[in-house]
Amino acid sequence: MLTTTRFPASPEESDAVRARMGQVFSDPPVLDGDADLRPVLPDTGGVPGTWVTAGGASAEQGVTVYVHGGGFSFSNPPMERIMAYRLSEATRRPAFAVDYRLAPAHPYPAAVEDVLAVYRSLLRQGVPAGRILLIGESAGATLVLSTLLMLREAGDPMPGGAVPVSPLTDLASKTAAQAGGARDSIDPSVMEPIAAQYLAGARPDQAPQSPIYGDLPGLPPLLLAIGGDEILLQDTHRFVDAASAAGVPVDLDVYEGMPHAFHAAVLFAKDTHLPTATTFLSRLTGWLDTEHESRGDIRPGGLAS
Repeated sequence: MLTTTRFPASPEESDAVRARMGQVFSDPPVLDGDADLRPVLPDTGGVPGTWVTAGGASAEQGVTVYVHGGGFSFSNPPMERIMAYRLSEATRRPAFAVDYRLAPAHPYPAAVEDVLAVYRSLLRQGVPAGRILLIGESAGATLVLSTLLMLREAGDPMPGGAVPVSPLTDLASKTAAQAGGARDSIDPSVMEPIAAQYLAGARPDQAPQSPIYGDLPGLPPLLLAIGGDEILLQDTHRFVDAASAAGVPVDLDVYEGMPHAFHAAVLFAKDTHLPTATTFLSRLTGWLDTEHESRGDIRPGGLAS
């Protein structure tokens, strides 16, 4: 089943989000004082990363696994900690920001194997699969979907849900990055070199590296978010149509007038109160609550209950 929700934005809001995104690296915000960086669980499958727990978040609700973007080749740990904090706030559970291996030194399948190792380590330590949420943006969103396909192939229990934001699902397509608006923040010409560097000879028209070619039945509920001006808009529509046809519960949120990985504006939500940032976080919280209620798996008693 596919449900599509469109969130309009005024030209002023769109410009404000773009302006804030432009300041992500030049003027990053400071991590909130109530952020707890102590490890929640001792084992993350040998994969480095950072635990971030926002005030009011509880491990009794489960764990959010956050997979950052960056074209499979770039990492910015301070920014990723802030994003993990915002996601911990919204999901009301600790978040683990995965420091996966990067291309070109570590091409496919290194990164997706790292995400998979983190997930399996949580299961070994008693976190119920249904209380694990996978969230990623851009390349991280692709890795989230690839991880789901690898879990399905191996017969592992699926997480309670996944939230891919601005994913690239077809690394073989020559037209996937041509359908968005002219105001996207990335140039279509960069997509092919990014895919080639990540794949390092692996076939782009196969799963799990290109999720759209995967066997999709049995995947967990998905909340996909995409900007209406993204060059990957058509790519996302193709994937959600295929997933829905395979029986996967899919919610597609299209944020009109927004560029690639627009949700970086959530990094500044505390000081600007941008409606788009507030909507994204509220939407995430509401969707998560609805999915848990539909399964009836919210109950007290800790991670292993």
